[in-house]
Amino acid sequence: MSNPLQEPSFLILTALASGPQHGYGVIKDVDAISGGRVTMRVGTLYGALDRLAATGLVEVDREEIVSSRLRRYYRLTDSGRERLRVEAERTRDQAQAALFRLGAAGALA
Repeated sequence: MSNPLQEPSFLILTALASGPQHGYGVIKDVDAISGGRVTMRVGTLYGALDRLAATGLVEVDREEIVSSRLRRYYRLTDSGRERLRVEAERTRDQAQAALFRLGAAGALA
């Protein structure tokens, strides 16, 4: 079993789950997905994308020039999609166990 994903990586993969995006789009999605709790900076994002690409979870989808600047789009690989699914199920199961125990403790109190 793989180590759990760090929250920024989980949020980046989640942002890319709906389709390829460029960096600014990922930053905006991470903000929306986290309810504004996680603010991703450009350097942090691209470092994380490089690590995710090195492990085969994301890849460059395409590049384009916009206003004389390179815009790179990233997408999930099949491995990235599977890793996100496994991680989402793991966190869901843990949250359900916690809520169940809280409910059981509340019923006993």
